[in-house]
Amino acid sequence: MPARTFSTDESGLLTLLYAQDQDFWQRSQATKSLFIKITNKVGSAYLSIEVYIVVPGPGEPDHHSCRGRAPGRFTRMSKITFYEDSNFQGRSYECDADCADMHPHFSRCNSIKVDSGCWVLYERPNYTGYQYVLTRGEYPEYQHWMGYNDSIRSCRTFSYTSGGPYRMRIYERPNFQGQTMEFAEDCESVQERFRSRDVYSCNVLEGYWTLYEHPNYRGRQYFMRPGEYRKFSDWGATCATTGSFRRITEF
Repeated sequence: MPARTFSTDESGLLTLLYAQDQDFWQRSQATKSLFIKITNKVGSAYLSIEVYIVVPGPGEPDHHSCRGRAPGRFTRMSKITFYEDSNFQGRSYECDADCADMHPHFSRCNSIKVDSGCWVLYERPNYTGYQYVLTRGEYPEYQHWMGYNDSIRSCRTFSYTSGGPYRMRIYERPNFQGQTMEFAEDCESVQERFRSRDVYSCNVLEGYWTLYEHPNYRGRQYFMRPGEYRKFSDWGATCATTGSFRRITEF
């Protein structure tokens, strides 16, 4: 059982860090720590609690501290609530993890509240069909997440990791061939920047991104996390047409 260390910083925020000893952290590359921060305290009542998992960042020492800049990156736990009717009415279901089949929990989805995390929703079970990328916020009708209908049958969450740049390379041919261009910012018109609307392969180097079928962030959506996509079907598309893309920065 890990030892518990309590400390209170100068702002009066209580932190709880699970740890063992410094030698343990230096030996282990896979261990994660739980970090709880009280963000709103009135008297003896705590009104707001944020929970994080501390994960060592690239090239950073594998130990953690409650004070100053934490050596690791902070991964915030995800939470989403689905509602059968518009404006957050009707039967609801709260979720904090991936779910391959949501039909047992609700029959339709017309509004959503995302409290934290990045969520990818799918029209069909087993992470298939139309994709919808949602970040923190309220969506009172399915049109607000650019939904084609009120069907949400599966979902995945990708927790926020703070810090770090964004980089993505797109290619005009499969298997990273042909013309290429690297991006670090949003692009509202691939045609204007890349001189082509066809993206056949993609290498996401850093950060989470959303590709859109049409310019100005419209049409079908495709969630992109770091990795190699040798053909457009690797990110779930049925054709190479790509109108725009942008970074996922709000969680």
